Amino acid sequence: MSEKGLLVVFSGPSGAGKDTVLKRLMEKEPGIRLSVSATTRAPREGETDGKDYHFLTRAHFDELVANDKMLEHAEYCGNCYGTPSEPIEKWQAEGCDVILEIEVQGGAQIKAKRPDCVSIFVLPPSLEVLENRLRRRGTESEEAIQKRLGAAKAEIAKAVLYDYIIVNDDLETAVDEMAGLLRAEKRRASRNQEFIERML
Repeated sequence: MSEKGLLVVFSGPSGAGKDTVLKRLMEKEPGIRLSVSATTRAPREGETDGKDYHFLTRAHFDELVANDKMLEHAEYCGNCYGTPSEPIEKWQAEGCDVILEIEVQGGAQIKAKRPDCVSIFVLPPSLEVLENRLRRRGTESEEAIQKRLGAAKAEIAKAVLYDYIIVNDDLETAVDEMAGLLRAEKRRASRNQEFIERML
């Protein structure tokens, strides 16, 4: 069967529980790797190079883009952000599934460049639950919460462009569903043509 790891685009609105789902998934499935983005911004206090981000100079970042070594990239508030392709290709070749936790615009870039990727969108059970989760954080003003809710509606409208959706109502159920989707994708016939040809 296919020994190459999957490339997984994983998106969802703020408050849907993306980080919690991924943390639990990686505890249960040790063969999964989480892609680390690159940025030209300076590290913030407590951030570690290679763990939180790959912190690059603008010249190095531009060189990777020019040499087609970024799966996706964008500029935001004067700083560049992107997904280096080299570590992803290395992990996939080693048989590891690689997850890119990414917003919908970056996900669209990756789907265009790597149509073999699997795209999964995580949803809250309802907008009311999402709002409650954002409020429970207690870290943002009313204006910021309303802004996040507006952004969430725009992102959720893009969920139909993804291969699968997962509703994060119960954490363990959501994690088990995601693990099941990845197992099923590895059995897709189109991913196992080489195995089928060897049989013949």
